[in-house]
Amino acid sequence: MTERDGAADGSTDAPEHASYAAAGVDIDAGERAVELFAPHAKRASRPEVLGGLGGFSGLFALKGNYREPVLAAASDGVGTKLAIAQAIDKHDTVGRDLVAMCVDDLVVCGAEPLFLQDYIAVGKVVPETVAQIVAGIADGCVDAGCALLGGETAEHPGLMQDNHYDLSATAVGVVEADAILSPDKVRAGDVVIAMGSSGLHSNGYSLARKVLLEWGHMDLFGEVEEFGRTLGEELLEPTRIYARDCLALTAEADVRTYAHVTGGGLAENLARVIPTGLVAELERGTWTPAPIFSMIAQRGRVAQSEMERTFNMGVGMVAVVAPEDTDRAQAVLTARHVDNWVLGTIKRSAEPRNSDAARVTLVGEHPRF
Repeated sequence: MTERDGAADGSTDAPEHASYAAAGVDIDAGERAVELFAPHAKRASRPEVLGGLGGFSGLFALKGNYREPVLAAASDGVGTKLAIAQAIDKHDTVGRDLVAMCVDDLVVCGAEPLFLQDYIAVGKVVPETVAQIVAGIADGCVDAGCALLGGETAEHPGLMQDNHYDLSATAVGVVEADAILSPDKVRAGDVVIAMGSSGLHSNGYSLARKVLLEWGHMDLFGEVEEFGRTLGEELLEPTRIYARDCLALTAEADVRTYAHVTGGGLAENLARVIPTGLVAELERGTWTPAPIFSMIAQRGRVAQSEMERTFNMGVGMVAVVAPEDTDRAQAVLTARHVDNWVLGTIKRSAEPRNSDAARVTLVGEHPRF
């Protein structure tokens, strides 16, 4: 034995009876966590789910009168919004964020979310905390109409602090091949309809935390008059799940495409579904961002351009619809209690068709922002 392999005299700091638990992984705690979250997982189901919890894989029978079904998949996480949940020890809402970030990406192409599988990495398994997280995931799946088909909880001692965790998930959906929404359906004259966000959703939290907590020294437990609740409650407001609203809208109106407004903001995400030769002209004067956005901008001295490329600014999802279906589309969303408004229109670009010119422009100013 060399000194690199261990102590020269063969001594060791290992306990007399070494175990996985002594190394930081508590199998019993993991089993207890499963017992606690199992009821939540069971209520987030669909008729197509085969078997129950405990298998090595989840089984889902694709049923229905599909002509040419295409599967769609999307993976995402919650990001540093989790730091807020961990700081105030409230874990029952971030699961909804996780679901939203995945299923709302799926529905952009017109896909109906079928099932979701989650991955929870923790420094130390606290069964009650894991159960709260899964309860939120189940809530989100129920709202999205998809099944929580399975997942994994992994304990990572030495890699993560005991009270820290991270979340990720993959959602799978289905859409008929001839019903896929895509940029090539967008036409000049189409109308852009905004769907209001529930707040920051799950993007920009690194900047929000820096401005409000580190630089602004604000208290997560402190009441904020502008919000009518504590700062922590405002920052943990769950991401809105638009999946069923978008599917209902697609069934009732001529929707060309959707854009889920996440990292990169409104302009960058909408540009992803605007084809070359067209430009979406959006009017800031059509809405007023919620107070959380103006607070970050003012307290952090964050420029408007930086705000708009970091946060959703109050627009969580965008629908591009045929102009003759504008009123019908808004009526559908209003009936589903989705705040919505006409945000702008699609126009022909003045630039050459092969130009890399911006495909989205925002004009005007927000009222009272």
